[in-house]
Amino acid sequence: MNSLTSEYRHVPVMLGEVLEYLDPQPGDVVCDCTLGGAGHTVELARRIAPNGLSLGIDQDDMALAAADARFEREAPDTEHLFLKGNFGDLDELLVQAAEPGVDKFLFDLGVSSPQLDIPERGFSYHEDAPLDMRMDPGNNTLTADEVINTYTEADLARIFRVYGDEKHANRIAREVVRRRAREPIRTTLQLVDVVKEGIPAAARRKGGHPARKVFQAVRIEVNDELGVLERGLEAAVRWLNPGGRVAVISYHSLEDRIVKHLFGKLSQGCTCPPDLPVCVCGNVPVLEVLTRRPIPASQDEVADNPRARSAKLRVAARLQPPSAPTRRLRRENA
Repeated sequence: MNSLTSEYRHVPVMLGEVLEYLDPQPGDVVCDCTLGGAGHTVELARRIAPNGLSLGIDQDDMALAAADARFEREAPDTEHLFLKGNFGDLDELLVQAAEPGVDKFLFDLGVSSPQLDIPERGFSYHEDAPLDMRMDPGNNTLTADEVINTYTEADLARIFRVYGDEKHANRIAREVVRRRAREPIRTTLQLVDVVKEGIPAAARRKGGHPARKVFQAVRIEVNDELGVLERGLEAAVRWLNPGGRVAVISYHSLEDRIVKHLFGKLSQGCTCPPDLPVCVCGNVPVLEVLTRRPIPASQDEVADNPRARSAKLRVAARLQPPSAPTRRLRRENA
């Protein structure tokens, strides 16, 4: 088996764009909420040396160990603190770090390939393993086994359709319920067989692995990935120093929609009717959106790193707090 460090060595997606938009400066406090192999983190760390602080969050012990080892080799001049946890608990983690504010946040929402490659984690549809899919087995009790064997047919269909964009969601859910009535579906390859049975034969021969979307959907459900993203982003905005920036790389339309909605909501100013002389809604913009449209990975990057194919980057900056309440001038009648 490879060392922990080599297992977690992967090419960071959209690195050039992340560095350009986050614009890390010497002395910055930077927090990578999805530390993984530290590919982004170590490059950011080089730019905030010598007086900056690199914070990293991951719920995987192997990732944390690999990142520590990599920093000792590649960014020894930058102070770092890596914390075990889920970025949905960002408030508690940053309190633990005892930092009053953060200048740059990064969220790379892709699942790290080492997690997918370890068969016993149950993420892969290529290897036989127990249906698990928990990113943090120590704290998460819900497993893929429980989802597949206890959720109603209607709930399964909804998950497959909404989280996986699976057009045959109803058929697959019906087949899951039919098969589990005979015996529980306990392993990844059992689930693959059920999915194949639930998809029309013609559909099985195109569009990649037939179980890919179902596995993605179950993984999102098990780990509450969309709820975690919303909580983590809201916390990141609270902790951003004025002028600080938050960058998010998403790989799924639902993730991107959450980022777009939150950035849009927090960048909106007064919503009062234009004929009111004084603002009564109290809505003050907190963010300035720096990417009006999501930035995709370049064609060259996608050719070199297929993982970047569905990547989209959105970035926003924390505005200075207003010095006085927002007021409107009464419009003069023409």
